[in-house]
Formats: sequence, structure tokens, C-alpha cells
Amino acid sequence: MASLKELKDRIGSVKSTQKITKAKQMVAAAKLRKAQAAAEAARPYASRLASVMAALASKVGGDDAPKLLSGTGMDKRHLLVVANSDKGLAGAFNANIVRAALVKARALEAEGKTVEFYLIGKKGRAPIKRAFPNNVGTQFDTTHVREPGYGEAERVAEELVEMYEAGKFDVAHLFFSHFKSALTQEPTEQQIIPVPAPEIAPVETGAVVEYEPGEEEILEALLPRYLKTQIFGALLENNASEQGASMTAMDNATRNAGELIDKLTIQYNRSRQAAITTELIEIIAGAEAL
Repeated sequence: MASLKELKDRIGSVKSTQKITKAKQMVAAAKLRKAQAAAEAARPYASRLASVMAALASKVGGDDAPKLLSGTGMDKRHLLVVANSDKGLAGAFNANIVRAALVKARALEAEGKTVEFYLIGKKGRAPIKRAFPNNVGTQFDTTHVREPGYGEAERVAEELVEMYEAGKFDVAHLFFSHFKSALTQEPTEQQIIPVPAPEIAPVETGAVVEYEPGEEEILEALLPRYLKTQIFGALLENNASEQGASMTAMDNATRNAGELIDKLTIQYNRSRQAAITTELIEIIAGAEAL
């Protein structure tokens, strides 16, 4: 049985941990409001851009379609772009994204296709390297990025387009966490290259629209912007999901610490009472001996 001093020291240690988890919970809650607002604000823009893409893509096809839309004509080499955070203490946030990517990678390999990983953030690197030690390619460093911005999305998109045009892969999939609420974040897979034709039906206005210089030229200029928007939106969703998961995890940790403190306090009081009782018995026994 632990001594009174050991129990007292442990209670003090758990209380210190509880203060830390409570502080981290409050920080995550404050960051969540801003991150959630940013993610939700980006959704209407992405939706509207998708409708414009749908209108243009419906008028372009065959050999006239840009390569980013039509693809290479093959489906052999797949690039998995996995977006994680650089920090922990967010529950299963990073693990869930990595798990979804690994399931996809194994399914593709089972079909006889080749897989390579493009990693954003450092938290997913270790488990992916353990599972696929020879398949990790580019690692995009976000260590010094406080909050994801359009600049990071732009650099990632440009690098992916360069790799695609150089013939390094045929299809690219993006893995991130879609924010639903502070309690719910959904690991999501999205094909980003070749850009799938948006499922949003173009709005029928009855007006005749003429494009200048032409649908093909506009679409070719719009596709890279659309890709950047998709990646930017995914990074914003990830940021909101991370803060929500962190707030929930720290809240659980704070409550668990409180429960442990209560149990240790009861144990300490019982041990202290037992020690006092033993001491009284010894004193009484000594007095009777006299």
C-alpha cells in the first residue's frame, strides 16, 4: 500500500496535470470559434466555384478538356495527400485521418496499383512510415505555420500540379477531417487530381452565355484555382476539427483527473485514519503496560 507521503505527492501531481488540461481546453475553445467561422465562411465560395466549374465542364469534353480535368487516361499510380496537424493532445483526430489513408492505400495495392504519400503536417508521418516505409515521398512542412492560410494551399497545389504534369502520378486523393461539431469530426477522402466534374448541376437561367476567350481557355485557367480552393478548404476544415477534438479531449482529461483526485483523496483519508487509529492503539497499549 502506498504511504501517506506518496499519496499526497500523487494528488498534487494530478492536480497540476488537471490545471494544464483545463488551460488547454480553454485555449482550444477560444481557437475553435475562429477556426469554425473560417471553415464555414469558405464553404459558400467553394460551392459557388463548383457550380461555375459544372457549367463550364458541361460544355467541354473529349480532346478539348484540359489535362487536369480529363486525366492521363490511366489509373495506375496514385498519390495520397494526407493532411495532419503538427501538434498532439487532440484525441483520435490525427489517427482517424491516417487510418482512412492507410485503408485506401492497402485497397489500391490489392488492386495492383502503386501508391505514394504526400504528407502535410508531421503527426501522421510516423505511423505511415511504419506501414509503408518505401512509399513516403514529399513531406510539406507546416511546423512554423500558426494557422493554415491560402499561401500554404497555393504552394501545395502548385507542387501537386508540377508533379502531375511531370507524370509522377495519375490520380491524387486528399485526406482530411471534415468539421461537423466540436464532438464530431469526419475523416474524408476527396479526389483532387484529375479534378472530378462537380456534381452540382449548372443553374438554368434561360440566358445565352457567351464565353470570351472560350470555355476551354477559361476552364484551363480556373482548374488550378479550383484545386487551390479545395486544398484551402480542407486545411480550414482540418484546423477546426483539430481544435474541436482538442477541446473535447482536454475536457475529458480534466474530468478524469478530477475523478482520480477524488479517489486518491478518499484513499489518503482512509490511510491517514488507519494510521491515527494504529498510533492510538499503540499509545493505549503502552499506557496499559505501565
